[in-house]
Formats: sequence, C-alpha cells, structure tokens
Amino acid sequence: MAFAGLAKNIHKVNQLMKEKIGSVQGTMFDEDFMEMERKVDIYYEMTAELEDKSKEFLHPNPESRAKMSAAKGIYPQPQGVLGECMVEHGKQLGENDIYAQALVEMGESMKQVADIKYNLDDNINMGFIDPLHQLSKRELKEVMHHRKKLQSCRLDFDSKKRKQDKGGSNVSDEDFKLAEDKFAESWHLAQMGMNNLIENDVEKVTQLAIFAESNLEYHKQCGEILEVLARKLQDKKNQAAMLTKKDFVPKTLSDLGIERTVNEGSPSNRSASPIGSPMNSPSLTRSVNGVLPSSRSASPKESHMNSSPLPRTHSSAIALHDFEVENPGELDFKEGDLIILTRQIDINWLEGSCNGRTGLFPRNFVKVIVPLPN
Repeated sequence: MAFAGLAKNIHKVNQLMKEKIGSVQGTMFDEDFMEMERKVDIYYEMTAELEDKSKEFLHPNPESRAKMSAAKGIYPQPQGVLGECMVEHGKQLGENDIYAQALVEMGESMKQVADIKYNLDDNINMGFIDPLHQLSKRELKEVMHHRKKLQSCRLDFDSKKRKQDKGGSNVSDEDFKLAEDKFAESWHLAQMGMNNLIENDVEKVTQLAIFAESNLEYHKQCGEILEVLARKLQDKKNQAAMLTKKDFVPKTLSDLGIERTVNEGSPSNRSASPIGSPMNSPSLTRSVNGVLPSSRSASPKESHMNSSPLPRTHSSAIALHDFEVENPGELDFKEGDLIILTRQIDINWLEGSCNGRTGLFPRNFVKVIVPLPN
C-alpha cells in the first residue's frame, strides 16, 4: 500500500514537471472555473486583511492591543483614559472652582463615550469580525482543500490518460476509470464550494450593514452626550463671566516680614510712599505737573512744589502697572504715576486725572492711597 501510494505520487510529480517544461499539456479548465478561482484567491487574502484592519480600527493603539492579547484583558479606550485624567485633576482643584467643575463634567462625559465604544466593539466583533474569522477558518479552508485535491486528482488522471494513450502501459481500464471518477467528483466539489462562497452575497452584505449600523448608533449616542456636555460647559462659562473679579494686589517681601533696603526714588520706594511725604521722585513730579524734569536740580518754584505734600483731602492712588487706553474716555498711565481720584464708577472702575488728563481706568491697576469719601 505504501509503495503504491508512493508510486502514484511519483506519477503526479512526473506529470507536473512535464507540464511545467511544456512537453505535455494537462487538462484545461474552462474560463468560468478559472474566474471562480481568481475570486476565491481574492477572498482568501481579503478576509485575513479585513479581520486585522477591523481590529486596528477598534483598537488603534498597537501597544495596548498587544498587552490585551497577551493578558486577555480589556482594551483601554482613549476616551476613558482622558476622562479619568480630567475627573482626577478636577477633583484635586476643588469643588468651588468653576474650571474644576467643568473638567469633571467633561471627564464624566468622556467616560460615557468610552462605555459606548465598548458596545461598538462588541457589536462589530460579533456581527462582522467573528463571521470573517469563521469564513477564513472553515469555508475558505474547505474550498482551498477541494482545490488542492482537485489538482492532485487531475494530475493522476492526466498521467494515466497520457500513458494509456501511448499504449503498452500497465494502466488498466479499471485504474483509469477510478482516476476519472475521482477527478470528476473533485471537480464537482471544488466548483460547488467556490460558487457557494462567491454567491452568498446576502450574508456578506448583512455583515457590512451591521458594521455600518453599529458605527452609526455609536456616533449618534456620542453626539447626544456631547450636546449635553456643550450646554453644561456653556452654562459654566456664563457662570464664570458673571462672577465679580476680586481685586488682586501682589504681595511684596515686606508682607513676608523681610525688610528691604532700596535707593531713594526707586519704583518700590515710590509705590510705598505715603501721600504726605515729599514728592521728589521724577515720576511723581511728572504725575503732578504733567512735565518730566530734565534733571534732579530744579528752580526754586519747582523745588517748592516738589517739597509741598499733596493735601490729604485729595483722594488719590498710585499706579501698580502700566495701563494703555483701549476705548475712548479711558485714562492711560505708567507704573508709579500718581492719580487724583474723582469718583468711583463701579466696583471695578474708577475715574481720575493724571498728567493733565481725566478718564476711566480699572481699579486693579492701582493702589488706593487716600480713598474716595463715602
């Protein structure tokens, strides 16, 4: 039995080699059969690639995908990872912070999107990827087996037919008839298998429809979540805009109990000078007279003005920062300028005069020395 099987295989190899070198012509299949073979080859390559690309579509991070495959864990959805980060840091900032509240709101929404993404994964796996896997491992595998068996039966049939046609061969009619029957049966099975695979469009299109519908439902649910989130964030934005901004004056080293030695006339000395002290600083002189003196030496009249303290009845403030005019009616000034206050517009804006001009300016740009009378 073993020798007979080996001899038969030798005949097949011999037949194949003769066909390759062109000395003999094997049985040719018709164009319809060859077209089915071409399509099956495409299906064979396509199913494997579609399965891999679909998994990459659902889980784009290759490192996480590899870890999940090795440990059989759950793929960390990037939306969920981002959401956890936002919620964690929002809680760290504190419940009273509006930005922190907005972070938590957005983080929770991202976690909801991640949960919906897991549903998408399940639906596409069951409705699209698993059928592709079954097609590759069962139907295609069976069809490829029939094609391989058909090639073997054809070589056996052509080898015996060639020997019988030459005459003087030891191939009996019974052996030839058996080879012919096997060839016919194998050809029938190969044709039927390939035809069933190619013509089963309803099932294959249904799988594509599941893929599309699952994605559509995922994006619809994500859209609903994001619409609600956008409205909540808009409310937070309006809430933040309505809050009264607190006046903030940066603390100095003296607030920390550190005494500093500074030169007379330095910006820090001018900023901290009480209103009753002599105004011999060039910047403060410019603020009162509207003219910057060319030198520290001045005429007796100027010296008298510089040594005369501002009456305490005048409400005044000193500029902490430069302020540039952006709208008509505003008053610009430089850091260290002295401003005579005339009235308070609201909690954030004052009116005053400096360098011969009068206008409005923000309260948080100055330090009030003598407040306005109630």
